[in-house]
Amino acid sequence: MNTTTLRKDSTATGEPPPAAPAPAPPGRRGELGKTVGRVLLYIGLIVLAAAILLPFGWMLISSVKTDNEVFTVPIQWIPEEFRWQNFTEIWTDIPLLTYLGNSLFLSVTITVLQVLTGSFAAYGFAKMQFPGRDALFLGYIATIAVPWQAYMVPQYIMMEKLGLVNTHLSLILLQAFGAFGVFLMRQFYLTIPDEISEAARLDGLSEYGIWARMILPLSKPALASLALLTFVNTWNDYMGPFIYLTDNDLWTVQLGLRQFVGMYDARYAMIMTGSVLSVLPILVVFLLGQRYFVQGIATSGIK
Repeated sequence: MNTTTLRKDSTATGEPPPAAPAPAPPGRRGELGKTVGRVLLYIGLIVLAAAILLPFGWMLISSVKTDNEVFTVPIQWIPEEFRWQNFTEIWTDIPLLTYLGNSLFLSVTITVLQVLTGSFAAYGFAKMQFPGRDALFLGYIATIAVPWQAYMVPQYIMMEKLGLVNTHLSLILLQAFGAFGVFLMRQFYLTIPDEISEAARLDGLSEYGIWARMILPLSKPALASLALLTFVNTWNDYMGPFIYLTDNDLWTVQLGLRQFVGMYDARYAMIMTGSVLSVLPILVVFLLGQRYFVQGIATSGIK
């Protein structure tokens, strides 16, 4: 029975024809599409986060296993026996406290110097006018593209002639200045109105005073971001201490874990235990500065 027959029957009986179903409002369809898109986004983010955290979870589980259970195939996620004594034995098997202290000393010292020098140089590139400023900044930033392996040997020769090999000072001097820190801080300084600096100059404040009393208090997010990135990179650095430090008392935690690697075998469970302990300081620092880190990256224009 088609629509014409129904229309004729309803006219003959005096009843109105049945109304067609009303289409969904455009606003409701838009909200439904946004909800579905948000759900799919959350699912994708959860899957991505799980993939990123999977190696960390494997390291955490392996830290309480025996050596022969670490690399079993397939992976044994729940060990037959949890060896919690790994976290107590590692302190006596190697001088882990000394290694952690050396890593902390280098990380804090280099972080403070990089924040200081990077913010000061960035102020000159962002808020001061001098001939060749842009060309100098471009050439300085271009050094980021040069791999460290290209100038690793000349650096070592220079440190050896200065008598700084096998000292923490060699690593501090080599890493106290960084082009990335200057770039990060300059990008943030550009978001600060120049009127603030001009008003301070009219009031008789020197450039050092403007940087210290006006610009730095407004740059807490960028300073926190630079400090966090520098601390993590220095803490996880392996090649630098491996090349310049030969004395066991000067080793960092990354070098200290090599003591569990022998000529014919390796204590993989202890390596995982030490790795877990070495991650804890970074985790604490990141949790304390997470809010400033996200804000600093967003406001500095680095995506």
